[in-house]
Amino acid sequence: MSLIRASGTIGALTLVSRVLGMVRDMLVARYLGAGLASDAFLIAWRLPNLFRALFAEGAFSAVFVPMFNRTMAEADKDDPGSGKAAAVLFAGQVLSVLFPFLVFFTVIMMIFASQIVWAMTGGFPDGGPEKFALAVDLTRITFPYLALISIVSLLGGILNSLDRFWVNAAAPILLNICMIGAVLFFRGATPYETSYTQAIAVTVSGAMQLLWLMWACAREGVVLWPRLPRITPRVKQMLILILPAALGQGAIQFNLLISTSLAARYLREGAVSYLYYADRLNQLPLGLIGIGVGTAILPALSRQIGSGNEKAAKETQNRAIELALFLSLPAAVALCVAATPLIRGLLQHGVFTAQDTIGAASALAVFALGVPAYVLIKVLTPGFYARQDTRTPVRVALFSMLFNLIGNLILIWPLGHVGVAAATAFSAWVNVLILYWLLHRDDHLQADARLISRGSRIIAASAVMGVALWFMGPFSDRYMAGSFLTRGIALSLLCGGGALVYAVAIFGTGAYRLSELKALVTRRR
Repeated sequence: MSLIRASGTIGALTLVSRVLGMVRDMLVARYLGAGLASDAFLIAWRLPNLFRALFAEGAFSAVFVPMFNRTMAEADKDDPGSGKAAAVLFAGQVLSVLFPFLVFFTVIMMIFASQIVWAMTGGFPDGGPEKFALAVDLTRITFPYLALISIVSLLGGILNSLDRFWVNAAAPILLNICMIGAVLFFRGATPYETSYTQAIAVTVSGAMQLLWLMWACAREGVVLWPRLPRITPRVKQMLILILPAALGQGAIQFNLLISTSLAARYLREGAVSYLYYADRLNQLPLGLIGIGVGTAILPALSRQIGSGNEKAAKETQNRAIELALFLSLPAAVALCVAATPLIRGLLQHGVFTAQDTIGAASALAVFALGVPAYVLIKVLTPGFYARQDTRTPVRVALFSMLFNLIGNLILIWPLGHVGVAAATAFSAWVNVLILYWLLHRDDHLQADARLISRGSRIIAASAVMGVALWFMGPFSDRYMAGSFLTRGIALSLLCGGGALVYAVAIFGTGAYRLSELKALVTRRR
């Protein structure tokens, strides 16, 4: 499958998931608002989100997929046709070690949920014991999701290696369906009660995703059952690699965890919710672009590097960077310039107030500055993982996390939650610049002439779109607090108008010709 087709498949399904995620967030904002219940639920939801990003979209795939592919290739080389069976045997060995660890880890985390929440929030100094107790209860309810989603990531890695990208990409849709169904049909009479239904929906969605992946694997002839754990040489190698990979891939999520924790400790009630809702819109391009491209290029890079074709690997990564910039730069400009009308149109209804809109929009505008960096991290790190180098990205990630922590401590006092967003965005750029420099230093990646030329033209086209949105924003904003139909029309015109201006600017600057875009979509490698 070509890079564009694989990325498009993953991106399209991720788009469905993220659209449903926005519907979910609109409903949560309507019935939970940005107060005590919302802050408590979002703290409880932060840890499952962290582990989902680390495993389902990060470390496990980054380590497991290359090893699965390498096992398959080596077995086929020695005995043609035996590769899939050998790779599935390796996956079963991994599951036998992973399963008992996950059960033990989940039980321990549930027992010590109170201590974990206190470490994250300092006991919610602004909300008192009721808010802290609610966060602890919700955390215990959501923790089983961690074990479920980790097994989902194993099965998803197998399917990605077999070029069945769509199945794994569709799994998060079930999460959003469960949470939307919970808030529509099982919500309580108060935000406090509704927070419990949302927490339960999180864990139920994990079980549904696991069943979905098990069914898809069975259709491919892959059936895994836990056996007595045995540490084989390959499993040992994977376990050695996975911890640094988790830290490397999870830099953005760890930074958000740090930011959320500081906001809960030192900022007024609602700050956690403002950061969450801003981050949800900010993460949309990362899910559609960064995860799609990053997931698609990892198997290709592993095969190219494994066969000694460094030239093809450099070409793959240059084109991935080009695609990432083409899609992420306009998204960053749009989220920054049109933050207020977007937040107002999507979230300001029910118990989510105009003041909440201002708080979330100010965070979104600053978060958006880091959107290209968030995407490029996902595109650059496969260049290390495909070479079985998980140590370098983790060193870079740890440095960026330290930078983020220092930035938070400096900016949180004068700028509040906006300072938290700024530190997170800047630390992502630090991560990207160091990753690129290291790949360039080791002669694994050089920006070719095509990337430099098109990159500069994409920047120019994005700037033109930004100017257009600057003038369109105030006009559309006056309609964003109206009826559902009025909001929908205003949001469609704002987003559609920006996209149209960007398309015209792309062709006007010569970044792409129409024939090139058609070829980009239809070409197979």
